[in-house]
Amino acid sequence: MDEEVNPDHENVNSVLAQDSIELFHILSSQSHSVIMELCQMMPSEAWHQYQVDPSSSSATARPELIKTMLEYFRSASARRCRNFLQRVCFSCENIPMLLESRLMSVAGYDSTDDVPSPAAENVSLANADSYENSSPAVTDQNSSPPFLEQRLVKRPRIDHWQQYISEVQKCLLKRWKQLTAGLVREVQLENVWVSPRAANRSRDRPDQTPGSADRGGRTPEPDGDYGYLESRVTLETFLQGCLGKVTVLVGKTGSGKTLLTSCLGQQWASGLGPVPSSFVFVLLEFRQLNLLSRPLSLSELLFQYYLPPTGGEDAKRAIIDYLLTNPEQSCWVLDGYDEFHSKLSKKEVQRKPLHLEDPLPVADLISGLLNRQILPGSTVLVTCRVRDLIDLDGISDKVGQLLGWDQDEIKEYVDNFFGAKADVALREQAAQLLLSSRHLLAMSSIPALCNICCICLEHLLLQWRDKATGGAPMPDEKGSKARTDAQEAEGAQMSREARGEEGNRRGNPAQRKQEDGKRKGSKDVIMDGTNGRPQLTPASPQVPATLTQVYLTVLGSFLSRDPNHGGDGRPKTKRFPHSAVTTLTILSQYQSELCELSRLAWTGLEESKILFLKEEIPQEVLKFSLRIGLLSQVELRRQDGILASAYCFIHLTVQEFLAALRIMTSNDVNDAQLKKRFSLKTRWTSKSDQKTVFTDSLYLYVCGLASSQCTPALVELAKVSGSVQSWVQKRQDLVLKLLKTMCNSNTLTGPKILQLCHSVQESQNHQLAKQVFGVRPKLELRNIWLLPNDIEALAFVVNSADHNDIGLDFGACSMELECLIVLARCQGIHNLSFHSRKYGDKFAEKLSSVLPKFTSLRKLEFSGASLTATGAASLASGLQGCPHITEINLSDNNLRDEGISYIAEIFTKLQNLSNVVLGRNSTTLNAVDCLIKMMSSCLNIQHVHAEGIKDLTVTFFQKSDMNSHKSILESTISLLNQNWNKSEMQKLAESLARCPALSVLDLSGGQWDEEILRKLTEFLPQFSITEKIIINDSCSSVEGLVVLTALLSDYPPVMELHIRLQVPVKVSIVFARGREKPASGISKSLCLSYCNLHPADLESVLRCLGTSSDLTMLDLSSNCLGNKGLKKLLDFLPRLSKIQEINASNNDINMEGVVMLAGALCSYNTLTEIHISGGGKEEVSLKFCPDESDDKQQLKMFRVKDSSILPSDMTKVCRKLVQSRFHWELELSQCSLTDEAIGNLLKVLPKMTSLQRLNVSQSITSAAKALKLVSCLTDSQRVTSVELSPQSDSFINFDAVKVEQVSCRLTHFCLKGDHLKKLLEILQQGPQLSDLDLSSNQLEDEDMSSFVHSLPRLKINTYVNLSNNRLTQQGLLAVANTLCTCANVSGVEVSLGEEEQCFIWFRQSETREKSLRVREGSLKREHLVRLAEIVSSCPHLTKVELNHSLLEQTEDFLQLLSSNQSGCVFSIEERWIGAEKAVGLMCRCLQLNSNIQTVSIHQNTLHLIKSTELTTDSDHSGNAAQLRAIKKIGLVDCAVNGYQLASIESVIPSCPFLTELDFSHNILGVEGAEFLCSVLPRMPNLTSLSIASKESDVTVLETLSQIFLQSNTIQHLNLSGHQISETAAQNMTTLLPCLRSLNLSHCVLPGGLQLIEALGQCVILEDLCLDSVLLNEESRMCLARALRNINSICRLRLNEIVTAMDNLSVLDLLAATKGHTHLKEIELEGWRMACRGIEELNRLIPTWTELRKIKLSKNLISDQSGEKLLEALKDCSHLEELCLSDNTLGNLTAARMALIFPSLTHLSVLDISLNRIDHEGSDSLSKAIMCMKNLKKINLTSVGTSELRAVVASLAHCPLIQEVGLGWNNCRDEVALEVARVLPFCHTLTQIDLECNSLSVSGAEALLKALRFCPALQLIRLWKNKIFEGDVHRLALRDRRMNFSST
Repeated sequence: MDEEVNPDHENVNSVLAQDSIELFHILSSQSHSVIMELCQMMPSEAWHQYQVDPSSSSATARPELIKTMLEYFRSASARRCRNFLQRVCFSCENIPMLLESRLMSVAGYDSTDDVPSPAAENVSLANADSYENSSPAVTDQNSSPPFLEQRLVKRPRIDHWQQYISEVQKCLLKRWKQLTAGLVREVQLENVWVSPRAANRSRDRPDQTPGSADRGGRTPEPDGDYGYLESRVTLETFLQGCLGKVTVLVGKTGSGKTLLTSCLGQQWASGLGPVPSSFVFVLLEFRQLNLLSRPLSLSELLFQYYLPPTGGEDAKRAIIDYLLTNPEQSCWVLDGYDEFHSKLSKKEVQRKPLHLEDPLPVADLISGLLNRQILPGSTVLVTCRVRDLIDLDGISDKVGQLLGWDQDEIKEYVDNFFGAKADVALREQAAQLLLSSRHLLAMSSIPALCNICCICLEHLLLQWRDKATGGAPMPDEKGSKARTDAQEAEGAQMSREARGEEGNRRGNPAQRKQEDGKRKGSKDVIMDGTNGRPQLTPASPQVPATLTQVYLTVLGSFLSRDPNHGGDGRPKTKRFPHSAVTTLTILSQYQSELCELSRLAWTGLEESKILFLKEEIPQEVLKFSLRIGLLSQVELRRQDGILASAYCFIHLTVQEFLAALRIMTSNDVNDAQLKKRFSLKTRWTSKSDQKTVFTDSLYLYVCGLASSQCTPALVELAKVSGSVQSWVQKRQDLVLKLLKTMCNSNTLTGPKILQLCHSVQESQNHQLAKQVFGVRPKLELRNIWLLPNDIEALAFVVNSADHNDIGLDFGACSMELECLIVLARCQGIHNLSFHSRKYGDKFAEKLSSVLPKFTSLRKLEFSGASLTATGAASLASGLQGCPHITEINLSDNNLRDEGISYIAEIFTKLQNLSNVVLGRNSTTLNAVDCLIKMMSSCLNIQHVHAEGIKDLTVTFFQKSDMNSHKSILESTISLLNQNWNKSEMQKLAESLARCPALSVLDLSGGQWDEEILRKLTEFLPQFSITEKIIINDSCSSVEGLVVLTALLSDYPPVMELHIRLQVPVKVSIVFARGREKPASGISKSLCLSYCNLHPADLESVLRCLGTSSDLTMLDLSSNCLGNKGLKKLLDFLPRLSKIQEINASNNDINMEGVVMLAGALCSYNTLTEIHISGGGKEEVSLKFCPDESDDKQQLKMFRVKDSSILPSDMTKVCRKLVQSRFHWELELSQCSLTDEAIGNLLKVLPKMTSLQRLNVSQSITSAAKALKLVSCLTDSQRVTSVELSPQSDSFINFDAVKVEQVSCRLTHFCLKGDHLKKLLEILQQGPQLSDLDLSSNQLEDEDMSSFVHSLPRLKINTYVNLSNNRLTQQGLLAVANTLCTCANVSGVEVSLGEEEQCFIWFRQSETREKSLRVREGSLKREHLVRLAEIVSSCPHLTKVELNHSLLEQTEDFLQLLSSNQSGCVFSIEERWIGAEKAVGLMCRCLQLNSNIQTVSIHQNTLHLIKSTELTTDSDHSGNAAQLRAIKKIGLVDCAVNGYQLASIESVIPSCPFLTELDFSHNILGVEGAEFLCSVLPRMPNLTSLSIASKESDVTVLETLSQIFLQSNTIQHLNLSGHQISETAAQNMTTLLPCLRSLNLSHCVLPGGLQLIEALGQCVILEDLCLDSVLLNEESRMCLARALRNINSICRLRLNEIVTAMDNLSVLDLLAATKGHTHLKEIELEGWRMACRGIEELNRLIPTWTELRKIKLSKNLISDQSGEKLLEALKDCSHLEELCLSDNTLGNLTAARMALIFPSLTHLSVLDISLNRIDHEGSDSLSKAIMCMKNLKKINLTSVGTSELRAVVASLAHCPLIQEVGLGWNNCRDEVALEVARVLPFCHTLTQIDLECNSLSVSGAEALLKALRFCPALQLIRLWKNKIFEGDVHRLALRDRRMNFSST
């Protein structure tokens, strides 16, 4: 500090004059009130003298006021000058301390002032903030001025402050002296290099590489990224300007941060450095702050734990007071935040001053200091590691990162380390050995680790020298003790990192040049040309291969320094050569010590502790560790203020390595603890990361120790813990397993993958390395600082991969040029990418030198960088050595035209190129021109694409394309958004003219005028273009349009021209090969839509077309032609002889134009279709066909949609159309038609003799209009059908001649009252109707009665549909009554359920049978009475079905029926029928009606047939008893239990004529069996008994079989499903000879052999069913013998009788049927008889002349066998059913069917599903079906082809078809459309299966539409088709017959 000025020895005025300039700047920054206060000290006359107004407050007058004031006081009296300076010192802020001390000293004390003693200054810290306003008590009555009172306090504070600064200086100098003792290298701030980094205030992690700017702009690098270390300055320069700011200095562990903070303190204490000596310098270490657990005030922190002042409490108060008043004069250095246990809170803090007298936690004090809540304006310097920097986001103002040492500095340190020795060879050898090892070199960039590496090298070299000298001792090591004592400071060396890339360094050019020269010299010495490493002599010691092995060697090096094992610092044991044995032997000698040290290291790791107190370490271990230098000592002040010794490992990595040894050698660390610690660490840090002091290298060492090379050492060390070798290997296997899991993870980020590579490299496991790239073929690295050892780890993994398609993508990664040399060692690199502005020409130059070494390289990206033409030339040179390169991306650089030319020159040399991207490189037209010219010499260029100045891409043909002769290879060019002038267009055109053949030329976006377009068209004949030219957004005027249109006539190769002038503007010129659809001849198209053409413009266009007779398509839509333009167009039609289509839509044409078009349709023979919508204002299109003027059968169409047609317009249009000589259709759909317009149409309609169809869909919306149109039935005899509906299609079809019957459908109208009456009048006068559909017309009961009353007068052939007309039960009865009133009515179907239906069917044949079907009728008593009357009075009624209609009034209805309905079948289905109720219903039916012939209940349906016979008998007493005529009683599948049959027993005696009894599929049980045994004897006429069972109770049949012994009348027996025991079988044998039919299907036959043998006695048996009865070989032989005896058999069913049958059994059974000439049905499903069986069957079939059914499914019938089988069936003329499913039939069989089926005229059922018929077979099958006039059912499920359209079409020839199966065939919509077409012809069709096909909603819609014509169709199965769920629901609601479910 400067010496204070004595006021007696120096003039105060002269001091003011000397410091005026500095005072001027200080006063300029003060507030206005301070300036005014100082101005008041000048007399007013002085202001007048200087002519300045002191009251002025303007900013411009302020400098003049200050200048005047200073000038006045320089010449004023000494007293005035002193008062002024005193006032300045006490009123102004931010006065530098030196200046303030000087001014206060020269100002002195005024003798007239009352000066109190210092003792009067009794002010507490609490009032420190109010010093400026405090007034000390005085004895004088005159009040002192305020500034004098302030002066009384400020003077003593300054004295104490200066004294405290002096004490701190002495303390720091002493500290520095202690720290620098024994340092190898001198510390100088100007030699320490720092990389400045912008403070990161908002992000949680580093930015990714930024996106590229458009149009060649430079992409800025992200600010504050944690990975960018490109610029650098010295630490001295970096700290300039740090005053008043929070500065953060980051660096790696051991980089010297602590030593640098002490150096900074030493410089401050010496009056040097960036911190002024007037500041107080407070150096606090976070490791010390960790010990302070209790809350502290600021003064306690400063004076108890930093440095107490010597002046006692007064000095403390004065220092604190001054500090609080002048916080900007303090500098706080906080060292080692990474060691701080607490984590600074990142929540938003309120910047309110804290109460410093209150104790606060240390973390809050530090946070307050950093957040400016404490001492705002103070200077703060924080040191930490990089990953902890994120905690200081938003706090730090400046951030700098310490750079590591470069190779020169490392070599200098090695020289200094070994410099004490006289052995120069040893020093050179050490430097060479260190620089040869990537691990040692990487470690040595950190000063602390460099020292460790030197110790390791010394050990290696001495060991190696021992070996060379035969074990002779070496001279004692000089300076060894000094270095050992200096271990605690060996991490304090300054670091910087030199980079060889000039673009990545900052500083002046001279400095860079000097540094480059220095590095160049050093690198030339240590690098070779292969792997970037120095060449070592073979005799040199070998450096360990991995970092882990290096640390093992380091550990051995330190252990060898134990002086207790030899005075020379080496072990006293015998000398070992340098090898694994040496290190292993050393480690084995210190097993116990290492065990304790590793335990200590592991404990510290677990507790996040690096400092250990003396009492925490065993004394022997402590002494040993200090002796060998593994621990260093530090002094700490405890909470109580007492100094204590603490110890830490010499580096954190050493502690972590020892902890890793603990993990791998001690069973104290279990597997769970290992897994917890084993995780990859990212180099990016986030706010959520847990704070830790360690370097996170533990897992790396663990992986290294898992290597097999480390196993011997681990086994030796594990012996102390009691672990054996197997345990060590198990622990190593666990580590490798964990590492393998990470290798297989595909979610790792780039930094973690890089760390994974390091881990795998440490493990030296090549199998793991293969798996790294097994799941991620491309590795992306972003924003990472990459070092050569990172690339080496990457190379280890890459070179272990077993494939050559690996990609490496470096985005904004900083790296040395040496990294590229190491990168060249990576083999198998397929894709190499670099993205960052960091990468410039020098980087490219170095990259080009190594590119040829990437032999597998296919893709290179160097985009978003700083490449210029120079760098492009370098890359081009290097790429020539990469013959396999396919893709190059150099976009977003600064190549300019010159750089593009360099790249283009190598195109011909790289034959495998596929794509080159060169966009955003500040290029001009010359670059594009260069590439176009290159196409002449480089014939493999496929496409050149340029868009503005952004994109520039070249793609190439591949060799496979070049060598292929299938097509001609032609290039394409796209030059988009190029605003060229006429001369530039000419230049481009000249280049294009020299190009080889182009397929497409795209010049869009040019916005050219007519002249430029004309210039282009002039050169067009010189171009060689085969497909098209695109010039979108390049033509904007009609004039340009005319220029282009002329090409159609002037340039013959032009085939199509498409122009659109409205936005988006589109223009394309298409040549012959560019057409989407090849034309049959020469045809041209012109599309001029959206061009704003007027009639005059159209005339110009047509004129330039000239005589272009080849024009086939003309599109003039969306213009402004109007009627005038339309007339010009129609007049031009004769000149367009080949025109096929003209589109004139949206041209403001009205009805006048429509009339013109109607006339044109009749005038021009080639004009076939005209489509008009919106009255001509919307669609207007004309279609033409070749000139066939003589073909009057040609169909024309005039369609008008969505138009309002006035009556007069209707008349004009129709009068024009009447003149047509051709067949034509008129469509007036969706039009607004008045009654008058319809009337005018009807007037002309009879004159339209060639009209085929009138379509008025959605135009007829009222019943009145509909009836008006229906009246045409009476006016025209050519009408074939009328279908009118406001909701669907409406049309009238005409025929050329008079028709016999008409189909009429009027639906969804309101035909009530007069409308219905009018309709009936028309229908009565009209022709014969085939069908009449009046559904959904709101007729209701009253109108329905009127209709059925008129029904006899209507002429209808097939049916009337009256569904959905709101009928009630009254309407139902009215319709049912037509059975009585209309003789030709054959049936009535009525349903009043949810889906209301009502059909009246008419007689189609001579039969007079009638039927009635009522569903969901809900009939009440009165309705039943009427219904019974109708039924009773209806003649010829044969069938009555009542489904869910009687509401439990079944008995009443049956009682109401008369007795004259003999033979009529009644079916009554009710949900309540079943079980006991079913039995009761049957009994009551028999009791109520004695004339019932048959009564049976199947499930819930009662079937009843009445008879007129009534039998009476007399008992012995002479009373006549009424006997019932019942012949059949059945209860089938009604859930009846045996005990419920008891009620029938009373009825049985009155049923003597009963012949059939069927109780099948119930639950009889023993009770039911006993019941049957009791009643069967009372049935003397019973001939048929059926008791098929669902249960398998053997006792049931055993009980029943007892009665079989007594029965001799039963001829038909059904025992299906029973288990027949031997007893039952024995009893049945007596019955078998009497049977004519026997059904034993699905029976279990334990006594089967006996029963089968007994079958041979059934000589009259006609029907035998053994389906699914499993017979063994013996039983089959018995069956064969039995069949030979039964010559009467007519029906034989033997389906699935065995699971596997040999050929002999098959042939034997088939042979047994020989001679059965009466056989009518045979079923042999599942026999798998194959070819031999079919051959035998073919020999038998011709003898079965009465055969009606044959079933041969699942019989392995081949296509050839099927053909022969059909040939054998041709004589079976009575065949009705043929089932050949589930075989392998194919086209041969289908072809044979086409030949055989015409002779099988009775065939009604055909099943060939699950076979293999293709499209050809489908055609043959369709021919066969066309001949099957009696076909009722056909099953074609999964027949092997989806081409079933012809088969479906053939069904129209089958009038009796009822069921069709087409499922599981993958049929598409064309099949559905064909089904829809044939449905109206299949009147009897009830069910069709289309499930599991490929129908879309379009096909389903077509089927739905066709259902209107199929009232008999009950179901269409559509499950599992390609129809969306929403459409499924919609279609099912429209018609419930559309079934989309699986059931």
